[in-house]
Amino acid sequence: MNFDLTEEHKMIRDTVREFAEREIKPVAQELDEKAEFSIPLTKRMGDLGLFGMYLPEKYGGQGLDTLSYIIAVEELARVDGSHAATLAAHNSLGIGPIYYYGTEEQKRKFLPQLCTGEAIWSFGLTEPGAGSDSRGSKTTAVLEDDQWIINGSKIFITNGASEISIGSTVQAVSGNTDGKKQFTTIIVEKDTPGFTRRAMHNKMMWRASDTAELFFDDVRVPKENLLGEVGQGSKIMLSTLDAGRLSIAAMGLGAAQGAYELALAYAKERKQFGQPIAKFQIISFKLADMALKIELARNLLYKACWLKDENRPFALEAAMSKLYCSEIAKEVADEAVQIHGGYGLMKDYAVERFYRDQRLLQIGEGTSEIQRLVISRLIGC
Repeated sequence: MNFDLTEEHKMIRDTVREFAEREIKPVAQELDEKAEFSIPLTKRMGDLGLFGMYLPEKYGGQGLDTLSYIIAVEELARVDGSHAATLAAHNSLGIGPIYYYGTEEQKRKFLPQLCTGEAIWSFGLTEPGAGSDSRGSKTTAVLEDDQWIINGSKIFITNGASEISIGSTVQAVSGNTDGKKQFTTIIVEKDTPGFTRRAMHNKMMWRASDTAELFFDDVRVPKENLLGEVGQGSKIMLSTLDAGRLSIAAMGLGAAQGAYELALAYAKERKQFGQPIAKFQIISFKLADMALKIELARNLLYKACWLKDENRPFALEAAMSKLYCSEIAKEVADEAVQIHGGYGLMKDYAVERFYRDQRLLQIGEGTSEIQRLVISRLIGC
């Protein structure tokens, strides 16, 4: 076993970290306060080659492995959850389904522009009445006169409403087979008549990311906009979420790392009873436990990435990574606020934002409860 990163991995980590520290960190608090999605910073991430990192060069990608992409998400989350969310959702939920299931024509039409940062894409799965129970979807798609007619709505869709969001891959009920719903995924471009996108505001977390509601009122798209095959929607959704769990895990890992570093620095500076609070056993043991959890999380996540890059089954490890990294992000951020004391509750201190941002990680792309369900089934329960 070799736990060393390659020189390429180290270079990616250093490059993304430097970018996040130099360009995102100075404005993260302001963007969070204004709940403002930054198009310039999104384009800068594209300039760095962070979109479509794992895609072949012929589609505009970098041809890198999964771990390279995960390290990039981790380093952004170490500084700001909102921009990490933009990257993670675009690469996993946006680009992923088109690359893995699209026709060659669809790939060449959409992927090159989705790798530049000039355009982003979303995945329309969650509905007001269908969250963990994705089979409860009510959005419908009927094929009529060589066109798909879509009706329904989606909610909590990342990257769905900004000016540079150019479309969404939508899961819809396309019929029934043996009394069971048949799900199909369809590509819908942003200017299609009847397709309305509405940004969602007043969020507790990821306030500088783009979250949307999508509405479909007799939206008509050509039959060629079918992604994959009719009835393949659930398969596409589940495989997309398997890979997406790795990026959400990376967000948890990065958030934990960032909160831990803030707490460690503060504990070394803050003095009580004549010495830095880091010298008190109760504080030093908290920091030791935080470092331990982060190390365990990183080893598990990187192993899952290795399995995926080796074309070996990784669904179990992906679910475990998503669950554990999300949970330790919560624990580490909570202890980081505790170490800061009253200052940790003030927006002037970045740890307050980390505390809020981590909360979605136990909910998004499969709740912690769903991860335990997935794990229990994969271990044979």
